[in-house]
Amino acid sequence: MIEPNRLSISLATIAVLAVAATEVRAHGNEHGEAKATIGNAKVVVSYNRPSLKGRDLMKMIHPGDLWRLGADIPTTIESDADLDFGGARVPKGKHILMARYVAPGEWTLVVSSKDRLHYEPSAKLAEAPMEVQDGKDPTEDLSIQLSNKGGRGVIEIAWGGYRLVSTFAPAK
Repeated sequence: MIEPNRLSISLATIAVLAVAATEVRAHGNEHGEAKATIGNAKVVVSYNRPSLKGRDLMKMIHPGDLWRLGADIPTTIESDADLDFGGARVPKGKHILMARYVAPGEWTLVVSSKDRLHYEPSAKLAEAPMEVQDGKDPTEDLSIQLSNKGGRGVIEIAWGGYRLVSTFAPAK
């Protein structure tokens, strides 16, 4: 009689864990990943892709705000070599990637050791300017592209009609 009870408890536990795992993904935000080799550095940006669902990005963020560049979890950048963002050396490893809305038409890319909720100025590893481009075609789901152009890394963030572009390089 003890064995059927243990089996029932085990099955119930597995069912609860399966439902909990489904709940974590219930927001429906698909995972995105961008990879590129910049110089000798292998770089990966990992993020979750929120959808606009009729919202306007510029009504959701105010000057001075940090944007976590994704949904549900912090967006990360990982490299197997040191990188240079705007003259600041970022050590190899995994770091948080965010954007700061400075003023209309002015954004920066922030590399940090802490996520937006726990951010403090001492956590900032680098902050580099981002070029604001007009979006060609509106993008419903956030998209982050990573490419190598002339030995420099290019990060392009697209959401709605907005395009933010920043560059970095392998550290010397």
